[in-house]
Amino acid sequence: MEAITQTRLELPAFAKGKVRDTYELDNNLLMVSTDRLSAFDVVFKEGIPYKGQVLNGLSIFWFLKTSDIVKNHFITDAIPANLPEYVQKRAMIVSRAKPIALECIVRGYITGSAWKEYKESGKVCGIELPKGLGDGSELPHPIFTPSTKAKKGHDRNIMEEEARKIVGDFTYDFLKEKSLEMYHFAKNYAKKCGLVLADTKLEFGHYENGNGENGRRIILIDELLTPDSSRYWLKEEYDKGKLVSLDKQFVRDYLEKTGWNKSPPPPALPPDVIENTSKRYLQAYRMLMGRKLIEDNAEASSVQI
Repeated sequence: MEAITQTRLELPAFAKGKVRDTYELDNNLLMVSTDRLSAFDVVFKEGIPYKGQVLNGLSIFWFLKTSDIVKNHFITDAIPANLPEYVQKRAMIVSRAKPIALECIVRGYITGSAWKEYKESGKVCGIELPKGLGDGSELPHPIFTPSTKAKKGHDRNIMEEEARKIVGDFTYDFLKEKSLEMYHFAKNYAKKCGLVLADTKLEFGHYENGNGENGRRIILIDELLTPDSSRYWLKEEYDKGKLVSLDKQFVRDYLEKTGWNKSPPPPALPPDVIENTSKRYLQAYRMLMGRKLIEDNAEASSVQI
């Protein structure tokens, strides 16, 4: 299948992100997940086949499954029939909301940037952690480590005091409580599916005309618990001491070996990296959903360990 990296719909454009194109649709928004890939905040020329469908399908799945924990912006995936066929299965209609300027990250295991920070200071975002942890170690309890939401460049990990100044005490306490609740629920569900949810990033917004502080309700927005916003490891391999990712960490690991300076322009991705990344997204979908996204040879085999 050809990767969809651009959309051109006859609707008013609302926003274009690294992966999603959002359009105005009456009083709501149409959010389309493309197959674009971003790594180290750089968007690549090549897309990952089926990636957008995986992101869209899994987000809807989690939005429906967790709406009793916190409300979200999802309305329906029944999009207008007059839209192009390629938009089907990769779009949803969502409520308008004003994004809150904080990335809500929950870590149940230490890896990635948190692992680097821990090796230097023994802490992550000012939170002191036990000595002797290794890359991939499970933490005694999940930690909430927010970051700034940068419009350009990299997000920046921040401590609780700064985060409270950005969003206020009421909002911070709500975001922390709900983010940890979401992680606990998803971690336990993923474990039953044979996956380890190492960490995840959530985004929230103020839904106008809702109930809450200043007449606004805080809801989940963007995507939820996808291989783009979360780290999923195969539990069977984790139990053997191996970190086998079913997310875009596979691409990050490849890029680290190329010597690329992580600034535009990005290097071209080889066909085998594209294919194996696609397989990882499809396998995460299959394991979490209990069914295949497609029934052809593109996901006939599991990833190469």
